Amino acid sequence: MSAAAPSLLDSLHQLMQSGVAAGWLPAMLQYGFVINALVAGLLLGPLLGGLGTLVVVKRFAFFSEAVGHAALTGTAIGILMGEPMTSPYGSLFGFCILFGLLLNYLRGRTGLSPDTLIGVFLAVSLALGSSLLMVLAARINIHILENVLFGSVLTVNGRDLAVLAIVTAFTLAALHRTYNRAMLASFHAPLAQARKLPVQWLDYVFVMLVTLITVAAVKVIGALLVGALLVIPAATARLLAGSMRSFFWLTVIFATVCTLTGIAVPVALDIPVPSGAAIILCAGALFLVAVAISARRSQAVH
Repeated sequence: MSAAAPSLLDSLHQLMQSGVAAGWLPAMLQYGFVINALVAGLLLGPLLGGLGTLVVVKRFAFFSEAVGHAALTGTAIGILMGEPMTSPYGSLFGFCILFGLLLNYLRGRTGLSPDTLIGVFLAVSLALGSSLLMVLAARINIHILENVLFGSVLTVNGRDLAVLAIVTAFTLAALHRTYNRAMLASFHAPLAQARKLPVQWLDYVFVMLVTLITVAAVKVIGALLVGALLVIPAATARLLAGSMRSFFWLTVIFATVCTLTGIAVPVALDIPVPSGAAIILCAGALFLVAVAISARRSQAVH
């Protein structure tokens, strides 16, 4: 995979650059970092959209935000342990997976409401992460931290795409096997249990998938904003969809369009906006349009 991926990526770069030279592709595609970012967006958009439907149905929006913020702490731990500053994947995956699994384990065992427990974990993780980052501030380039917080298309490289491709393959395989059962368990847990579905196991699979996608998306969208892209396109689609099938596909389309638009537009217009912020602003604008359409539909019915 590591040998094949760069070769495939190099071929894609050459193809795009040939298209630019021939005049049938936009000039921004002559840059390798733009191509890398768009490939990442093509992988991330559908994944975040598909998983976002479960996040909204399960009411796990706050949980996905907490995992995203945990990525900040994982990054700080990795840099302190000597991992590469731009890709501390060992600590990122390790800390965030432990964070998500422990949070899910305690969710039904403390007597606290899920929001309260998530709030505790989020606060502790942020406090730990900010403290570690203050220790690191004198030793590393502060722009690296900005990239982690808000995403940056400039930092996406072949290694990041290889990690994302692996996460994509694993997530698609897991969703193919568990999506319908997880959706049933989310809508009607007693019915799922009556059908002998492993509801708790499905919850753990879901937590793992949210965590993996969150970590893989940090480079493009940023730790502070990745949770929003799991929620906003799904919320937008839910306002417009007339069935579960259309809810799923609209979410995938919205997440993909917003991701690619948020990556491409700032580069094309030379606007110094972090990619994560641009992606979420695009998703937010789409949500407002959906709210207006939904309100008009309600008025027409009444």
